[in-house]
Amino acid sequence: MGEKADLSCRRQNRGKKHTGTAGGRTEKRNIPELPETERKKKHTGTAGGRTEERNMPELPEVESIRRVLEPQLRGLAVRHVTAKRPEIIAHPGAEEFCGRLAGQTVDHMERRGKFLTLCLAGGDRVILHLRMTGRLLLTPADYPVEKHTHLIFQLDDGRELRFCDTRRFGRFWLLRAGEADTCSGMDRLGMEPEDARLSAEYLRSAFGKRKKAVKECLLDQSVIAGIGNIYSDEILFAAHICPTRPAGSLTEEEWERLAAEIPERLRFFTEKNAVTPEEYLKGRGQEYRNTPFLQVYGHAGSPCPVCGEILCRTVVGGRSSVFCPACQAELP
Repeated sequence: MGEKADLSCRRQNRGKKHTGTAGGRTEKRNIPELPETERKKKHTGTAGGRTEERNMPELPEVESIRRVLEPQLRGLAVRHVTAKRPEIIAHPGAEEFCGRLAGQTVDHMERRGKFLTLCLAGGDRVILHLRMTGRLLLTPADYPVEKHTHLIFQLDDGRELRFCDTRRFGRFWLLRAGEADTCSGMDRLGMEPEDARLSAEYLRSAFGKRKKAVKECLLDQSVIAGIGNIYSDEILFAAHICPTRPAGSLTEEEWERLAAEIPERLRFFTEKNAVTPEEYLKGRGQEYRNTPFLQVYGHAGSPCPVCGEILCRTVVGGRSSVFCPACQAELP
């Protein structure tokens, strides 16, 4: 269960007439898209007076990186690897990692949850997780080296694939052809949000008996892979479910809505994050094109885009959460 919500938004909402309900239930509604200028003006990046950082890449950002980099990397060979911070290489040791990759060719790139995998032509795999502040940049050799660049792959076309990470939480794993992945944690991930088997029944069977807040459940990577703090807020807003609700209290209709909104919202934000290779490099891999489309995350204290109520901030499982007290009533 989440901690007590910020009461300032509730005081502001007192006396306001809410028209977004029918028979005590929130009506299903289409979430409006603000005009481009209004979206930019409206997004303040704050929650409860504090700046909300959009550092942690989630599924839409990681998938966007894959879509930008894979076509450029396919068929390129690794000439040399330099590990400036050996500790970011979790398996095997840095020396073996760098030596074994020299001369190998990239076949394709895959995403699983928030993990990326460089699949090499010989069968070896490089798995990586960006964690909080990791970035992958494909640059010309003479491109200025970013501060906190910890790993550099020199490629046979003269370019370099660079890994930058301010906090140094990102990790790399190199698996030989046929080697089981017992180290990265990717084998423990649940199904992808786009999986056709993701249904109301699947969610209810996984979460239906839990007393935890439904938002905490959505962050469980062993059930659904790739959802983080940002998009759990957006998904729950679209499904008009309060993030602090115990998962076991959800109704059948709410499970159905949640199962529908999970893939829809992630697909929407992935498409809104589309960027060209040139734009990606210019933004140094850290500009999120979908930020102006966020409806609630980072908007605490602003009017709800659907009903006009003031959006509230609370804390769920140690994570900042923003919701509409009218559209996402705490009681069903």
